[in-house]
Amino acid sequence: MDSIDLEVLKTSAAWIASGRRCELITVIKTWGSSPRPIGATLAICEDGTVIGSVSGGCIEDDLIARVRNEGISRTVPDIVSYGITADEAHRFGLPCGGTIELSIEPLSARSRIAELLERLERHELVQRRVDLHSGEVELSRAAPGAQLQISEQAMVTIHGPRWRLLIIGAGQLSRFLAQIALAMDYSVIVCDPREEYRAGWHVDGVQLVHEMPDDVVIDMKLDRRSAVVALTHDPKLDDLALMEALKSDAFYVGTIGSRLNNSKRRERLLEFDLTPEQLARLHGPIGLYIGSKTPSEIAISILAEMTAIKNGVPTNLIVPHAAAPTKAGDAVCVVDSGAV
Repeated sequence: MDSIDLEVLKTSAAWIASGRRCELITVIKTWGSSPRPIGATLAICEDGTVIGSVSGGCIEDDLIARVRNEGISRTVPDIVSYGITADEAHRFGLPCGGTIELSIEPLSARSRIAELLERLERHELVQRRVDLHSGEVELSRAAPGAQLQISEQAMVTIHGPRWRLLIIGAGQLSRFLAQIALAMDYSVIVCDPREEYRAGWHVDGVQLVHEMPDDVVIDMKLDRRSAVVALTHDPKLDDLALMEALKSDAFYVGTIGSRLNNSKRRERLLEFDLTPEQLARLHGPIGLYIGSKTPSEIAISILAEMTAIKNGVPTNLIVPHAAAPTKAGDAVCVVDSGAV
């Protein structure tokens, strides 16, 4: 599974290689509410075929109509706006008074899309600078946390794994979790020192390592764009890794298990050199309460909670699995011989 960003780039590269004219459209500014965030992309081919999205659909329809009626004739990037007036806002599906500003860049071999994809295959975080007057492109390594920038001279976009996820335990649940996380722009590492669990476990684009989880956590030097999820149910593997992760800057640290098991885990972790404040950062039972029962549903639940935390959703609006209503004291959802 590719992220939308990768799908757009790969399709663009194929169009360029086949000699077809195409353009890359990027959301660079929004005012008011907007259906798509800054940095969202869409590519359009000379026959009107599109991949990606920059709005709820109406702006795409307008872009397609223009290409089919007028063709693709731009030689340098152009900046266009939609929804400046209330009538346009209504026409293009934007809230009244909302505005979206787009960069429309004609693509060719000099756009360096193929080279960009090669660097992304190496899991690099890449900065792509486009001169808005000449169309010339420069590629360089991006700094963690870098964001899209626009000026009169150039547009700088960021491509690659913007977030990192370490999954401890190679099992069925971790397979679903890794697949969905890849599509959400995470660079995913799965760690499991148990050979019997690693055998046969594979997800394209995911690095599988066999070192002890706590060593991997330390080596990764987790930052505020990192998350750790422990799924083994084995305290010998999970606890030390969780201890190191909770002392790091990781924005999310979660672990699978029932309320009872998580309560026992918290007691064990307090015996290490964790502070109560650090321990309070642990999410467990893991995930949002959505009534999940299957591995795929639980993976969605976990990533939903991670996304809410990453996006700064207020705590009072998040209903974690730990706060879910229960029957007979503690609801248990069995997955990979364990519980959420």
